[in-house]
Amino acid sequence: MPESLRIDRPEVADGAAIWRIARDSKVLDLNSSYSYLLWCRDFAATSVVARDSAGSVAGFITGYIRPENPRTLVVWQVAVDHAHRGRGLAGALLDGLWAKVAADRATTVLETTISPDNTASQRLFTSFARRNGVEVAQTVLFDAGLFPDDGHEPEVLHRIGPIV
Repeated sequence: MPESLRIDRPEVADGAAIWRIARDSKVLDLNSSYSYLLWCRDFAATSVVARDSAGSVAGFITGYIRPENPRTLVVWQVAVDHAHRGRGLAGALLDGLWAKVAADRATTVLETTISPDNTASQRLFTSFARRNGVEVAQTVLFDAGLFPDDGHEPEVLHRIGPIV
């Protein structure tokens, strides 16, 4: 990660920038701008942003703790602004988020879903598992037939851990 960037806790005021980065990614399912504001308020403890030297958001990860399994962190979305791609920022954000949440909440498992065509996310999470010396178990969580007729691909659950 470039030295000019720092990993930080998101604030409500970051919601609009996070929404724009998600929109501009052209890959993520875009939620309403309102939902990103709520995410920054209600799930800030399980999410991170990268800030540049001016304090602007350069990337983010949103996550939450599974209600049925409080030792599992679910990563919802990962995105890096176009100007900051190719420097390892997504991996640094993921490592920073895991370190923060594991220390605060004693999490041992990380879960995320990835569509089959998203090779960048597959590489990101496989690399994270490798850095932590664990395997990635993959199963289809939501088959394409569960989605409305919008062409959504299946969502494959990637379960990483336990990480000790």
